[in-house]
Amino acid sequence: MAKSATYSGDMDVKDIEVTMLNGERKKFGELAGKVTLVVNVASRCGLTPQYEALEALQKKYADQGFRVVGFPSNQFFQELATNDAIGEYCSATWGVTFAMTEKVKVNGRGRHDVYKELVKSKDDSGLGGPVLWNFEKFLLLPDGSVKRFRPTTKPDAPEVVAAIESGLATSLQ
Repeated sequence: MAKSATYSGDMDVKDIEVTMLNGERKKFGELAGKVTLVVNVASRCGLTPQYEALEALQKKYADQGFRVVGFPSNQFFQELATNDAIGEYCSATWGVTFAMTEKVKVNGRGRHDVYKELVKSKDDSGLGGPVLWNFEKFLLLPDGSVKRFRPTTKPDAPEVVAAIESGLATSLQ
């Protein structure tokens, strides 16, 4: 079990403004579901095939209140230059229909406010801190806790699916 950190403490991520790939501004809460998987994505990474599993999870659990939200980032120098190019690539190549924000920073100076909160959470080994690489996953659960999964953990790995299903079951109670 991943150690949890609340995402509704000092700053509730649901109130943080995000800008979508198309330039539309929304509150993160408008994108989030009862259970939300936040992932920093990149189009030119060796882990990019994870888009397929992310989209499959979105389709499988959307009717139960699950959402995937992608945050493209070029902090590891593997993302396309423009938001339009990112959107076109993800849609045409991977069939992505889940919500995608504009390109953001997930580490360091200028880190997006959503990530300022999420990086406080720890993974299974008790490590928190900066995002290590593209496709790091943060599962936001109904009780305000966050389960953090490192980049090489696939979105459809048993531990991720179990956490999603447990969160969805909890949200029904």
